[in-house]
Amino acid sequence: MTAPGGGEPVRVLIVDDDALVRAGLSMILGGVPDLRVVGEAADGGEVPAAVAAARPDVVLMDIRMPRLDGLAATEALRAQPHPPEVLVLTTFHADEQVLRALRAGAAGFLLKDTPPAEIVQAVRRVAAGEATLSPAVTRTLIAHVTGAVPGGPDPRRERALRLLAGLSEREREVAVALGQGRTNAEIATDLYMSVATVKAYVSRLLTRLDLNNRVQVALLVHDAGLV
Repeated sequence: MTAPGGGEPVRVLIVDDDALVRAGLSMILGGVPDLRVVGEAADGGEVPAAVAAARPDVVLMDIRMPRLDGLAATEALRAQPHPPEVLVLTTFHADEQVLRALRAGAAGFLLKDTPPAEIVQAVRRVAAGEATLSPAVTRTLIAHVTGAVPGGPDPRRERALRLLAGLSEREREVAVALGQGRTNAEIATDLYMSVATVKAYVSRLLTRLDLNNRVQVALLVHDAGLV
């Protein structure tokens, strides 16, 4: 099936140890013309073979699985050359494992009770190189799982400030906007530049900061205390 507009459908691999969850996600995504479920896996240990066989663009990855969890699977997958994007699935939006998955290179996360239309849109956004973290959800997550000991040293904050200090003023503005959860279009409007220019700045940031995706830039900005 060809997606509307003539492009190829986004290929999706579903990884979850609950067969009912896999079936539900397959039903939701399988009915959308521009998405195609190309495979399933019941455990993180099955991911490498499933990815090699199905060649997905996006992997929906459960965090809590009995043998190899989604965190380890995400870390291993994102360490490979040209990996697919990863959307982690969780029951709790303030789960420390979710933040670790994002730091490992996942493009965002979905709560398992997310409405079907929002799941579809999240997959599309990730496939297009966008993050799936709204500002409100990002702030909630960061508030629950980060923070140094009061009065003590904060190596993560110091590292983030050091990395961001090497950016130009414009690059820093784009990085902060990513930390606020803004889309490319919103950043373009706020900073008076074209969407194409914003994309170029995001690509430059990933290269200069040696990061995988815009979510990791957002986390770095939060670590630095800039949002």
